Amino acid sequence: MPEHWATLREGVFAVMPERSIEVEKEIGNRRLRARLSKPAAVARGEEPGTDGIEELELTPTQTPPGPIIQPFPVTIPTWDAQTTESEVVVATAESENYQLPDPEILLSDPSGPMDRMSDEELKAQSEILSRALLSFGIEGIVTEVRPGPVVTMYEFEPGPGTKVARIVNLADDLALALKATSLRIVAPLPGKSVVGIEVPNRSRETVSLKEVVMSEAFRRARSRLTLALGKDIFGAPSTADLKAMPHLLVAGATGAGKSVSLNTMLLSILFSAKPSEVKLLLIDPKMLEFQSYEGIPHLLRPVITDPKSAARGLGWVVAEMERRYKLLAEAGVRNIDAYNRKVAGLHEVFAESNAPSVEQTELPMKFLSEEERLSAGETSIAEGERGCMQPKPTPPEPLPFIVVMIDELADLMMVAPKDVEDKIARLAQMARASGIHLVLATQRPSVDVLTGLIKANFPARIAFQVSSKTDSRTILDANGAEALLGRGDMLYLASGTGRLARLHGSFVSDDDVRSVVEFVKKQALPIYNQELQSLKLEEAAEEEAKDEVYEQAKELVLSTGQASASLIQRRLRVGYPRAARMIEQMESEGIVGAAGRDGRREVLGRRGPVGAAEV
Repeated sequence: MPEHWATLREGVFAVMPERSIEVEKEIGNRRLRARLSKPAAVARGEEPGTDGIEELELTPTQTPPGPIIQPFPVTIPTWDAQTTESEVVVATAESENYQLPDPEILLSDPSGPMDRMSDEELKAQSEILSRALLSFGIEGIVTEVRPGPVVTMYEFEPGPGTKVARIVNLADDLALALKATSLRIVAPLPGKSVVGIEVPNRSRETVSLKEVVMSEAFRRARSRLTLALGKDIFGAPSTADLKAMPHLLVAGATGAGKSVSLNTMLLSILFSAKPSEVKLLLIDPKMLEFQSYEGIPHLLRPVITDPKSAARGLGWVVAEMERRYKLLAEAGVRNIDAYNRKVAGLHEVFAESNAPSVEQTELPMKFLSEEERLSAGETSIAEGERGCMQPKPTPPEPLPFIVVMIDELADLMMVAPKDVEDKIARLAQMARASGIHLVLATQRPSVDVLTGLIKANFPARIAFQVSSKTDSRTILDANGAEALLGRGDMLYLASGTGRLARLHGSFVSDDDVRSVVEFVKKQALPIYNQELQSLKLEEAAEEEAKDEVYEQAKELVLSTGQASASLIQRRLRVGYPRAARMIEQMESEGIVGAAGRDGRREVLGRRGPVGAAEV
């Protein structure tokens, strides 16, 4: 039975007062069945009575069945002629007593204090730095030393007439003088007449996620999409609002901390938002990073691991964005926040109104046929539409924010580059007002993955350590990421600022992720979007069709003794890339051999007695 009809049935029973046994059985077994089940089944093209209500029989000692999780927020959906089944708000399995996870209990304590350099050591380093610059003809003094959890900032004030570019070009020489693995020069520091020289500490501090989410900066944030990024170079907690970004691009080399950063972002949302407030669509082609979150109530559907399914999922998000914009236009508002405020006001008015009577709780006349309306005492359908039997309209439900997080964009761009790029670009351009936000991550910061169209619509970016200046410029349009230290060391480009901020990303262990996820799973059950779930059936049908074509291709190769992609392309009317993939699959199965110098392949298999390939 469809979920919205089950919700409707439960809602009708929830508002129905106690009545005599005869009237209760009459309503429960005849009027409810005739007026609810029959129109619903006809609308779906099914036979009446197939939605489970036919078997409902009330006795004097029985009570109507309740929802799986108590208490259960029940909403009676109201339909009009233009409403489709996918647009009906389905009640979530979120309990009214849903509790947000407590980071103080679920997250492990941070490690002890690090071994910081003494004031004497910092002063000695400052003198070494000044002498090294003076040896290259650059006069000046170190005005301030600001130690942090990972690096120490030396503020150097150059003498009059000194060009800043000369100092920047001496980065490697200064690293040699200070015996540092690498250093980063910020020239000049914003708002100051000094040059910032960031030198790695002898021992670095691990930035704990618990420290950041327990900080005042995170706790006072009003947004449900506040992300705990980590700490700045001076040790202050750093957070960012995904709503304000409104989309985020994350890139970095393998092992630089990108995946841990995605985990901290997801946990930040789980610490702040209920399932009714934020929904997640997780895409993980590597099948590694997001599997821990399988089954949490915030998911729109199970984690997507197939790149082709991901392209379809993005298509659904585009359609959802368009649907939301229609709702905003009908409500006369400009963004999701204004829409939800308006809906909240309607709910307050609805709650303050008198409880509906028994007659008003009956099903709307629009669910009944003309014959049934007339038998109810109406003189016309128009009268029924405005008659006293018409229930009070139920206010719409607030729209949750949707966060689409993709762990490896490169895999999607390899499978369907144009399709994926167009959908991502359209969402990035338009989805902000509808409450849809994207977080894209990749370990291949190349121009064929981070295309100009994608970068133009992602002003907020995070770069972890990369191997070259070219990769740094691809991500940030600036150098600097190649000089990072790894293990969560990042450069954050905030939307609209144009300035890079060095942050040290929060660390969260797998055990902490498990603890938070298990707590959230116990609070509520996931209810997946039916349209997204139906994508699996489409994929299965498509794969079955592809298997049939592949079998035909094998039969063609075995019968002709020729292994050629162009032959398959001509005979079976498929594209060349698909035909070439079929040949490669035959090679992996041992049906054909490897391509020779002339490009020809030997057919190794032969037709079996029933047309099967034998090797």
